[in-house]
Formats: sequence, structure tokens, C-alpha cells
Amino acid sequence: MLPGAPLGAENPLPVFRAANPDHAMQLLESVPDEKRPLAGWQAGYRVLPYRMQDQYHRERTPLTFKALVLENEHLRATFLPELGGRLVSLLHLPEGREILSRNPVFQPANLAIRNAWFSGGIEWNIGHYGHTFYTCAPVFAAEIRGAGGEPGLRLYEYERCKGLFWHIDFYLPAGATELVAYARVVNCSPHETPFYWWTNVAVPETPGTRVLAPGSQVIYVDFSGSKAGHGWGRLPHLPTLAGDASYSTHFPYASEYFFQLEAVALPWQAALDERGQGFFEASTPRMAYRKMFCWGTHRGGKRWQQFLSLPGTAYLEIQGGMAPTQGHGLRMPGGAIWDWVQVFGLFSGDPQQVHQADYAAAAGYVDAALRQRISAAGLEELRRNCALWADGTAAKLLQHGSGWGALEVARRRSARQELLPPPAFDFPAATLAAEQRQWLDLSEKNVFPEPDPGALPGEWLIGAEWLRLLEQLPQKNWYALLHEGVIRMEGFDPAGAVRAWQESIALRPSCWAYRNLAVAAQRAGQTPLALAYYDQALSLAPPGERLPLGLAVECLQALVAAGRYPEALLLVESLPERVRQADRVQILFGRIALELGDLAAVERVLQREYAVVREGETELTDLWADLWLRREAQGAPAAPDATRRRAMLEKYPPPASIDYRMF
Repeated sequence: MLPGAPLGAENPLPVFRAANPDHAMQLLESVPDEKRPLAGWQAGYRVLPYRMQDQYHRERTPLTFKALVLENEHLRATFLPELGGRLVSLLHLPEGREILSRNPVFQPANLAIRNAWFSGGIEWNIGHYGHTFYTCAPVFAAEIRGAGGEPGLRLYEYERCKGLFWHIDFYLPAGATELVAYARVVNCSPHETPFYWWTNVAVPETPGTRVLAPGSQVIYVDFSGSKAGHGWGRLPHLPTLAGDASYSTHFPYASEYFFQLEAVALPWQAALDERGQGFFEASTPRMAYRKMFCWGTHRGGKRWQQFLSLPGTAYLEIQGGMAPTQGHGLRMPGGAIWDWVQVFGLFSGDPQQVHQADYAAAAGYVDAALRQRISAAGLEELRRNCALWADGTAAKLLQHGSGWGALEVARRRSARQELLPPPAFDFPAATLAAEQRQWLDLSEKNVFPEPDPGALPGEWLIGAEWLRLLEQLPQKNWYALLHEGVIRMEGFDPAGAVRAWQESIALRPSCWAYRNLAVAAQRAGQTPLALAYYDQALSLAPPGERLPLGLAVECLQALVAAGRYPEALLLVESLPERVRQADRVQILFGRIALELGDLAAVERVLQREYAVVREGETELTDLWADLWLRREAQGAPAAPDATRRRAMLEKYPPPASIDYRMF
């Protein structure tokens, strides 16, 4: 049980991928040529076929989550299968010491691909740049048995965006001082797919926490200077910092860097406190890169730490991945199976050795100590042994994930020419709910339902295989055309998407098709047309308290972006109370009130705490600065720019409750 804020319903609107499939990643001249390939490749923002989780708040109540526990005489590992299988606790039993950062609350915040994310523990980030699609979603969990008959835990799912099957098998046999995680990802498609995996570990941050790894060459991030981007450096000193960069509390701003360990036979990373104790992890060489992230010691960083948890629970992240940075892509060949092993445990060493000024010597000391416990050969043997047992029948299914894995297996069986996933991926037919059965009927019976346009549209699918099935329908209805347009838009065919949505409206008008047309018009730079489509969408939307919050927010954002503030104010005033008081609507209202000269309303907006502030977003401090610009100009409009805003923020520091600046 945890005090927490419920996730709320998912946003029914499809959020389409960025127009550029690649992520704009600036590499400075110092980055070597061999680190430049695939920088930003296929890392552009995307969400579909998943939906946004953006309906939460800050009002905490007691929440109950299912917990699965592996335990021996040394460690107790606690997983939450309803929240992506997060390992929320790794307790060292002899010392009674928690070696992860264990969040005492469940507080979603806007930091992940689907918006909702929570801090603490170990997160298994597969899928796409920006955490994981499953961070606040259930995954399958099953009890398995190891080579010695010891109990193990398997987490698994079908990742729908990239079409990958993944599982992680955890073992903690008697006498083991490290938790073992064997991970395997299977690409059953004959085609290459972009691959992404980072194991994200939150550990306690103390004033003297030092991050060490068996290498000093890093790709660091600098967003503060005139040449913002990624640079090449060597620890302990970086061009962006005056002190020793291996200590996270030396950073006055949010920062991160990536260890380049591809030449190391035993990659590892550790975060050790003043006593020389703390968390460590190590892996087989496929996971050849490591990352350190910290929030920094400035006001905004401290605010983020408290916002995500409670005062006094500061943390930093150490991560492990397979590409030089999280922005780098990886090509996974068709039919490939990739696997690796990670181990997690407590390290206790001589604090004078751990904190000696010579970074290489300190890392060498930890490396030598770890090799007394584990070795590259030992982890490789462990990987091979785990692989032999990876497809053994599960002893018991403990938690259901979604029904999409069962649907995909059924579709593949129906197609009869596609590879099926290995036996480890047990997706019971009982997990097929109404959402999946309508697509199963499309696959097996060549039919598709026609619900009322006033009802919520349900979940989405993407991919050429589903588009082909929709195209083969003997008679298309408005709902089939709505989904066809979504698949086409996500597949970089906006013209085809617009045609499908227009055909859908011709059969039966719906707010969902009009909303999608508005998004397409916005992307094409056709602002008046987009606003007209949004107006039509609002007129057809479920009325009153059933009005989708996401639709109201998008309409307001479009009006504000177009500078049509009086119309935006009228829309705010017409919204039902639940929608009008929502966080994002109120933040937009603050901007509207400022532009219309209602400074008292802006003050009220800035006195509230908001749950939905995006990582890196500065709209609240921008509003504060612009409010003071108006005051100094005695209410007259003033064109804000970064320099003038910075001057106002220095002259009139914003309240800590709205200061989410990272730099």
C-alpha cells in the first residue's frame, strides 16, 4: 500500500508520431567519428498504438498494488507487475538496508512517452526513446523454475510499437548475493526494426555519492551554453563543470553523461556513498554503455525531487544500455534474438579507496573488488544456462498483462506464414477483451464493428498488416475508415489519412475524425482550417462532463498558438467544471488571461500546484516572468524574450512551487 494519485482514464485521442522519424541530436566537434552513426536514428517522438496517460492529479489517497517477492537469506526483491514490473525495493537483509531509492508515494508525473511516470526502483525500458510504454501499465508475470529448481519470476509482454516480444527472468537462489536478471528480446518479423533498451536504476543520492564505472570516457550533455549538445569528455573533469563530475551533487543543474564501455569485458556501474557503500550492477558485454543522470542542486532540481516523491528522498539514476547514448538508435535484424544478463547487489568497500582523488584508481579498486564476486566468464555462463531454461513451462501465471499479445499470436497463426514467438511468451486467450476481439474478427472473419460515433473510439493499432486487412473489407464503415486514417497518418501518409477521415465523415460525422483532420491541418500549416475542424469536433463531442479533456486542451492550445485569445477565453468559460479546473486548462487560461490583461487571474493561476508539468517545460516560470514584465510596463503588452524573462526571474524569484527549471 502506498499513498498515491490514481492514473485516471487514458486519453482516447491518438497522438501521432513526429513528422521526422529521427530525433534532432546535436553532436559537438569533440565527439569521435565512430560515435556519430545512428545518432538520433528512429528516435523521434512517437506514442501509437498506445494512448496517453494524462488524467492524473496531485490528490493522494491510499492505493493498493499487487507485489511479487523473490527472497533468499541475503536479498528481498519486490516487484510491482501492475506498474511495468518495476523493481521497487531491493533490501539487503543482513544489514536491513534498502539499496535502491524506494519512493514512499506513487505520484505520476509528465516525464515519459505516454506522459505518466513515477520515480524510484528499477525500470525496464524497452520500446522507444523516453522511458517505456509500460512504466504505468501492467505486464504479464509468471512463476518459473531455475536450473536448480529454485523459484524465479518472469516478466513479459508484446511491445506493440516495434513489434517485439520481450521477457526478463529473475533468479535469487539460496546463497546468492546478487539478484540475477536474464533478458531476451525476440524480433519475429523478417524485417529490421529499431531497438531500444535501457535499464533505469534509481539510487539514493547523498552529499557524497560517487558514481564509478570501469572507464572514464563519456559522452556528456550540455544544454546550458551557446553550443548546446553532446560532447566527448573524460572523467572526472568535464567542460561543463568546475568540480569532479563523478559526484552528482557537484552539478548545479540537471545533467547526464554516458560511459563508453564497449572495450570492457565486464561492464558495471556503482553509486557509492560516503561510507563506500551502495548499489552496483554488472552485465554481459551486450549491455556496453552506462549512464548517470542527476537533477542538480539548484532550486528547480530540488523542486523536481520533492515533486516526484517527498522531501528527503533525493535520488540519482544510473542506467545500462546497448547504444552510446539514449538518443542513438540500434538496428535489430529480422528474426533476431538478443539476450543478456544483469546482476544487482550491495557493494561495501573502503571509503578512502572509493573516494580517492584519482578517479581511475578509485574505479580500479571497485573493479578489483567486484571481480572477487563475479567475472565476465561467470556471467556469460549464467547467460547460457538461463537461455537453456528460458522456454520452460511456467509453474503459475501470477499477473495478466494486456490482450494484445494474444491478438498478435492469433493474427500470426491466421496468416500462417509468419514466425511465432518462443514458448516463453504465454498469452492466454482469456486475455482477449472486446478491444482485441474486434481486431481478431477483422483478421479471421473479414468484418469490423460500427459503434455509435458518440461513444469513445477505443484503442488503436498501427502497422501495414492491419492496414491491409482494413483495406480488404468488403464494405467500409465510418469506424473502419477512422482507424485506417490513423494507421496511414502514423505511416507517414497524411494525404491518405485525410482522405480516409473525410470518407468517414461522409458516412457518419464524428468528433474523432474531425479532430484528426484538425491535427493534419495544423501540421500542414493550415491554421484557419485546423481551428474550423476543432470547432466541428467540439460540436460533436460527448456533452457535459463526458467531454474528453484532451480535446478541450488541444482546442485551447490551437487558439492560443493562433493568438485568438478572446475566443479561447469564451471556450474556457463554456467548459464543464471538471474540464475547466483541469491542470493543463488552467495553465492555458493563465496565458490567455495575461494576454487579455487580467493580471489578477494570472496570479491565481500561479498560486496552484500542478501535476502535469512536462520535464523541461518552463511555461509556469515564463508566465511569472511575463507577469512582472507587464507590471513593470504598467499593464501594457511587452514582447517577452529569453533575456528579458531571465532578468525578471533574477529580480523577482518565482515561488519554488512553480519553479521546474532544469538549468
